[in-house]
Amino acid sequence: MADPGTETRRLVLVTGATGYIGGRLVPELLDAGYQVRCMARSPEKLRDHPWRPQVEVARGDVVSGAGLKEALSGVRVAYYLVHSMGGGAGFGDRDLEGASAFARAAADAGIERIVYLGGLAPGRARLSAHMASRSEVGAVFLRGEVPAVVLRAAVIIGSGSASFEMLRYLTERLPVMTTPRWVRSRVQPIAIRDVLRLLIRADSLPEGTNRIIDIGGPDVLTYADMVRRYARIAGLRPRLIIPLPMLSPGLSSMWVGLVTPVPPKVARPLVESLRHDAVVGNAHDQEADDLSPGGELGFDRAVELAIRRTSEAQVDTRWSSATGPALPSDPLPGDPDWSGGSTYVDERSQRVVARAMNLWRVVEAIGGENGWYSWPLAWAARGWIDLAVGGVGAHRGRRDRRYLRVGDSVDFWRVEEVIPGELLRLRAEMRLPGRAWLELRVERDHPADEGPNTSVYRQRALFRPIGLLGHLYWAVVTPLHGVVFGSMVRGISKQAERLERMDIHDPPPNDDVN
Repeated sequence: MADPGTETRRLVLVTGATGYIGGRLVPELLDAGYQVRCMARSPEKLRDHPWRPQVEVARGDVVSGAGLKEALSGVRVAYYLVHSMGGGAGFGDRDLEGASAFARAAADAGIERIVYLGGLAPGRARLSAHMASRSEVGAVFLRGEVPAVVLRAAVIIGSGSASFEMLRYLTERLPVMTTPRWVRSRVQPIAIRDVLRLLIRADSLPEGTNRIIDIGGPDVLTYADMVRRYARIAGLRPRLIIPLPMLSPGLSSMWVGLVTPVPPKVARPLVESLRHDAVVGNAHDQEADDLSPGGELGFDRAVELAIRRTSEAQVDTRWSSATGPALPSDPLPGDPDWSGGSTYVDERSQRVVARAMNLWRVVEAIGGENGWYSWPLAWAARGWIDLAVGGVGAHRGRRDRRYLRVGDSVDFWRVEEVIPGELLRLRAEMRLPGRAWLELRVERDHPADEGPNTSVYRQRALFRPIGLLGHLYWAVVTPLHGVVFGSMVRGISKQAERLERMDIHDPPPNDDVN
């Protein structure tokens, strides 16, 4: 099989492009010079991905076989990334039917190679239904006419990975946890960026390669080890883990579903798959060495990237508003609502009888001497509390009374992003059990709606809790947010309308605005 660098624009098919791995593999393939066709039962689910205009999209269903012939036409390599997460009765049979239909269609189309990502599990153990199904699917491809590379991975570390999200939520929400015996199972986790790299490198293996290759990162850990190391990396207090042997996988999955937002139907197959060790078994394997020549990320670094907690300059640690991830370890459009960790949002908006330019002047002048356009005593009290607990307080004010630039301090906030006339994003620097942002947006109204002298003000407060204390903090302050942030929307709107009536360019202090 030729190296992808020697033959540009090789056409590959990605099934499961709406899923966790597939959605992240597509942009990596594009960057590597491939031409990509995505097959999905519901192609409309791909519309929000930033790479959508760069790929072909085919409607197809591996179980029914509908659209397979058209999707595979002209394809050299097919990535099969379809599987069920314990999706109801008979899911194993459906997985086998889909793999068998795809293998036959790939042979008819003259495909050179199928690449499949399965789960890493010991060969002699009694596997869970989920792991057994993934193993059987891999066997279907290995028995087929088209040569197949079956990669097997254990826990994948990246935001959006169900295994990682379960680890994230359990660790962040439970200072003390009672767990079943599987916390002692040995696991070889792997970073999502390494999984993607190895999936692409599978195309460079010798022609005719037809075999299983286990992949994993450099660390072999127990689940308890992963919990403790995650807590340290996330800045949490050490977690106390108390194993209880009598907890069955069923009870464990119900408990996970109660404590975390990961649905029990997803948690159960994950929990069951952790009953056994999942360690790479490719010792002294030449083809495995060719596929993975080193450079894999360790567990700690993979977690840092997944939770965006790093001090390295090349990694963007800012909160970003769904404009497409900077890293494969970030959440993607189409990921489950529960992926990416907890983010609490207070969102408000109001139509303002003022031009966008006047509304923006008010927004950009916020804080410092101009105040926060709502409950001055409440904002001052928050600054006093912050000082009392060792924070920066609100005494820093502003560099300039009217204009802001990225990096400026505004009381106990820091300017993270400014798009003149449109967006101001502030990151909290007060002492908090989490990370917080305040985002202020100005939008121009369509003249046909309200007239040329109207605009829309949108305000979002976001909070990402750290640990159980962070969740409790948000629950306590939420009622106060309803008063303070609601009053802030009204105060900013009134000040902008006042400027509009006065038709001036220098907003005065808002002493009379409440």
